[in-house]
Amino acid sequence: MDTTGLPVAVIGGGPIGLITALGLVSYGVPVVVFEAGADLSADTKAGTILTRTLEVLDRYDALGPVLGASLRIDEIGEVDRATGVSTGSVLTSALAGETRFPFVVNIPQHELEPVLADVLERRAPGSLRMRHRLDHFEQHADAVTLHLSTPDGPATATASHVLACDGGRSTVRERLGIRVGGHTLEQRYALVDLVCDLDIGNPRDYPYLAYFGDREEWMVLVRQPHCWRFVFPLAPGRPEPTSDDLRDKARHFIGDVDEIKVLGSNVYTVHHRVATSWQRGRVFLMGDAAHLITPMWALGLNTGVLDASNLPWRIAWVRRGWAGEALLRGYETEQAPVAVRGSGEMAEAARAVMDRRLDSTAGMGVGGWGDAMTRTLLGVRLNVDGEWSMVRDTAAPTPVRVGERVPDLRVFGRRGPVHLHELCRDSFVALHLTDARRRPPVPAHNPAGLRQVVVSRWDAPHDSGLRDRAYFDPGETVRTRFGLGDVVVLLRPDAHITYVEPWSAESWLHIEDRYRQEVWCEG
Repeated sequence: MDTTGLPVAVIGGGPIGLITALGLVSYGVPVVVFEAGADLSADTKAGTILTRTLEVLDRYDALGPVLGASLRIDEIGEVDRATGVSTGSVLTSALAGETRFPFVVNIPQHELEPVLADVLERRAPGSLRMRHRLDHFEQHADAVTLHLSTPDGPATATASHVLACDGGRSTVRERLGIRVGGHTLEQRYALVDLVCDLDIGNPRDYPYLAYFGDREEWMVLVRQPHCWRFVFPLAPGRPEPTSDDLRDKARHFIGDVDEIKVLGSNVYTVHHRVATSWQRGRVFLMGDAAHLITPMWALGLNTGVLDASNLPWRIAWVRRGWAGEALLRGYETEQAPVAVRGSGEMAEAARAVMDRRLDSTAGMGVGGWGDAMTRTLLGVRLNVDGEWSMVRDTAAPTPVRVGERVPDLRVFGRRGPVHLHELCRDSFVALHLTDARRRPPVPAHNPAGLRQVVVSRWDAPHDSGLRDRAYFDPGETVRTRFGLGDVVVLLRPDAHITYVEPWSAESWLHIEDRYRQEVWCEG
């Protein structure tokens, strides 16, 4: 069967499913999203989107509407509840030289999902199918057949690949027989959205995102676009709180206020569980279907978006014939450590800090740039060379390394400014950081899916033959930030650095060889 015209099937219309679908659409891959429910989520759930997620949404042409519906934040507060003293806020303004989005945003999931669905409908009309429940599926050598329950009765669909974004009780994972390892916390979390005036009548001046740590009863305070959100733990065995209980709990933290109205609440069980395998043939697990992370520091949803950043470009390269199927195996290889030993362990440590069982986490304490990079997930280093990391442990920027996300620095093309993430949005890009006056050999024609360009503080002369593939770097901002001298740097479509070597006249050829190794998984 020729699968090139078949859509990719995304199972689940939550945030990870919708963002994954938008990613596929941005790469020109046909997609259909099957959602079992009649409506998008109305539950009071995740509410903070970190900077790395904003960059992914920008790459998938979905950021503008999300920002329009969100509340932007430049401070993540850490407060000792007993004393009211700040224990060290994280100021995202430290990232102004790293990203076009030096902030995080608050938006509740039930408001985020409709925004994402609207963008998907505009870009791929009819691709979101509500009330389509997956019952079972069969894999073939070159496709997957899905059997669904729909409003019109049983139906079948055929897809080139299936991406399971169907949550912690994933039907796809169950049908594949994949086990989940880990544990469930005895503590449950209560989440409540409240309308109260903490700005004028009862001013509190809390950070829009604040973590109040306490040995007895910690709390997370989140300013949402239209309300305040409170998150706090429930002792094991404690009954679910009533609206009056929630109101009293809020007053216990914030003091007397004129009026408090409960908009919605949710009590949920907290897990730290990860699937033992994330891929079986043409079927992949993503988001909560692959990993259930303690939702501290907003690491639940945002870790799932890292999955949605990694897999779509791989599928696009394979479907375009630019890569072999082995490229798809890199998804689990890179993302599993992030979930198992990265976000999961960091979230557990953050919870221990909130309970005052630890003084600090491994991802905090260096201050400035390092804390901001860690807490916004800009500091994730993927496992592309045997090492990975979630943490930046220096207060000031360090030279870039293989596996890291490239800083989204500005250069200038013939028509004006462009950022590095824009250069590699739908392509591998090799940056030759060397002197454009010397006419470095940079080919105009490359293997499909690869571009090579010069980045130099010397604008390419008009007779150099490089004007269409040279970018002006005033003051050597890019070269200085990389801190590596004359080098060539190979970027992936997800903006992670996959190869670096000292620059030479043969670098263009080495890059072509390295690119083929990357996408065909040779050598």
